[in-house]
Amino acid sequence: MFDEYIQGKALRRLSRFSCSVGFLIEGYQAGVLGGVQETKPFLNAIGNPTGTETIPMIASSYTLAAAFMSCVVMLIGMPLGRRRCIIIGNAFIAIGGVIQATSYSVPQIIVARVLCRMPIAFQSLFAILSGVSMVFLPDTPRWYYARDNIPEGDKTLSRIYGVYRNGTTNHSTVPEIQAMKQNIMENFHVEEESDNRLTLLSLIWDTTPLRVGRRVRISFLILAIQQSMGINMLVYYMTLIFTNVGLSDFLASLLAAISLTVQWVGSLLCVVTIERIGRRRIMMWTACIETCCMLIFVVLNTLQDKTVSTQWAAAMIMFPYMFFYGWGWVGCPWLYGPEIAPLRYRHIGSAAGLLGVWLFTFLTVFAGGIAFETVGPKIWIWPLIFNAIAFLFVYFMCPDPTNKTLEEVDALFAKDEAILNRLNHLVDEKPTAQEIEKAT
Repeated sequence: MFDEYIQGKALRRLSRFSCSVGFLIEGYQAGVLGGVQETKPFLNAIGNPTGTETIPMIASSYTLAAAFMSCVVMLIGMPLGRRRCIIIGNAFIAIGGVIQATSYSVPQIIVARVLCRMPIAFQSLFAILSGVSMVFLPDTPRWYYARDNIPEGDKTLSRIYGVYRNGTTNHSTVPEIQAMKQNIMENFHVEEESDNRLTLLSLIWDTTPLRVGRRVRISFLILAIQQSMGINMLVYYMTLIFTNVGLSDFLASLLAAISLTVQWVGSLLCVVTIERIGRRRIMMWTACIETCCMLIFVVLNTLQDKTVSTQWAAAMIMFPYMFFYGWGWVGCPWLYGPEIAPLRYRHIGSAAGLLGVWLFTFLTVFAGGIAFETVGPKIWIWPLIFNAIAFLFVYFMCPDPTNKTLEEVDALFAKDEAILNRLNHLVDEKPTAQEIEKAT
């Protein structure tokens, strides 16, 4: 019904809107709970729970359900498709937001989130916006072709190029569409060969010609490292960091909100530099700067004789940390995993990355919260180490897919000369995303 109206630039803009709002939900959930979990109204609303494990469990409980569903997506992602998985997921989020907003006890909020009221219910609006907008979008052409639904794949490519008219794809009249379709199909046939199948063994010791296991493993590890760099502990406990300086609850919450805004500004810089500088270089050098910031933070927080000045300095060094994290590690790792995953296993690569996110989010928020209560500021040595690991991991393990199509990425990992020759001829024929944008 809307196919002819939503195509070309309109299609891509709606897709970006839906994905952006969907991604916003994760940060909003973390930020809103981090901003209220230490406040008296919230604690009164859930019965003033006691124990060092209770608040960390409330903060991190939803990640366990998310980790479980990541495993489910590995099984249902290809049959259902990306579009339907996103719509169903947003429906669950909207329902969960309503339950959270009406919570009055610890068990209920753990099950629901698995705050107070209006801010928590607001996340349902984001889920509804993302889910409803996704209804008007097609699935990816690669998924249609992989499912042998050639007509829908042709139609989606035609809509991307803005040439879908009167129920006709007109794809045969556009050489770029024909070249793209041919390359997708040929690439899929290469990936389907038996030697390139993903097995449990290949996840540990990969001998496949296209290094399928290594690529899924990298997808998991890069997002696991992202969450181990301390961002969730900072988001959840940023208010407490500022409270320790001696600020009121209001000012501490205000500065925590400002720090998250600084991270958002950094993520905007990623949008305009990611194709110019490249994913690999951005992640490497921002991780290097974050390591320096975290080192200063750890030193100042573990001083024997802390003063107000040193506590303020420790708090302020988090602002450049948040900026560079937003620039290099908010968006790039999420993009990197699906980009390097083979078409046949892209849903598994993406889900493996999400599994890494949620498992290590739970570990950092739950275990980190308990450690925060027991060992104090020494807990920040953990993210210091992982920021350094992030630099080394990207340097040694992550080739750069910048300015390459998804089909060309296979050539970055191919170790068989014959397969590499089959893939290399795709490079010169395929239009870039920028060329598609200009064409429509």
